[in-house]
Amino acid sequence: MKFPAPIAVQEIAQMINARLVGNVNGLVTGINEIHKVEAGDLVFVDHPKYYDKCIHSAATFVIINKETAYPEGKALLIVDQPFEAYQTIVRHFRPFQPATQSISEQAVIGEGTYIAPNVFIGRDVSIGKNCRIFPNVTIMDHCVIGDNVVIQAGTVIGSDAFYYNTKKDREVWYKRMESGGRVVIEDDVEIGAGCTIDRGVSHDTRIGRGTKMDNLIQIGHDTVVGKNCLFASQVGIAGATTIEDGVVLWGQVGVSKTLTIGANAVVLAQSGVPASLEGGKVYFGYPAEDASLKKREFVWIKRIPEIWEKLKNLK
Repeated sequence: MKFPAPIAVQEIAQMINARLVGNVNGLVTGINEIHKVEAGDLVFVDHPKYYDKCIHSAATFVIINKETAYPEGKALLIVDQPFEAYQTIVRHFRPFQPATQSISEQAVIGEGTYIAPNVFIGRDVSIGKNCRIFPNVTIMDHCVIGDNVVIQAGTVIGSDAFYYNTKKDREVWYKRMESGGRVVIEDDVEIGAGCTIDRGVSHDTRIGRGTKMDNLIQIGHDTVVGKNCLFASQVGIAGATTIEDGVVLWGQVGVSKTLTIGANAVVLAQSGVPASLEGGKVYFGYPAEDASLKKREFVWIKRIPEIWEKLKNLK
């Protein structure tokens, strides 16, 4: 999540009551989670297991609960509860503002775009030209829709991320991280009925130009889908995943988090993808593997009873 303008790190430290060490005169350009950080970003860490990863990431500023060594040019903002500090910052820049009308006066809607009855469009939403938005679609605050986009009935764009801070030493184990990111739908995308596309936790969930999605599809937070992809019904993609250009996912494919499916890969129906896949190949099964090899495995599995009988007769 980028701030409207760079902010002095000293001002952020005051906001969250942090002790500041290191680059005390730096300017913070935004806040991000570890999978998406860039130079100038602020990130938080509250477990020693992840200290090194965060401190040596691209992020310039780190909210942390213990002073430790850090590279030159970076700054630590030391607080007892880094997660709560993160929440404070997101709420400051993305406060909850109850809607008072179905289509916000702050939404920008392009020429030639059709908005059906019972559509909800939130604050600071941008919708391009010649789009068709069908009944009962919800487009939440700050989302961006390009030109020539079709969104079928009942779809939700920009719902909060399914992303929780977990601590089992407290009464409520899972605390939701505030979602400060957006959903960005590029030009010429078509989205079927009853789909849900979650906003980024602190970055953008993005659907690339020309991608087509069937009904009942779930896209998780901070996922980036490339151009000209094709997803059939009931595909589910977890958070912070990268789907490169031209990927085809057939019905009921499940894709795990923080992995990459390479360009022009095809994953056949009901397959599961727990790890990254190379582009330009066809995959099947769980775990998803080269489809031709997987199909040969099934042939041999079916022959096991026959082979077993032959082995018994050798005695």
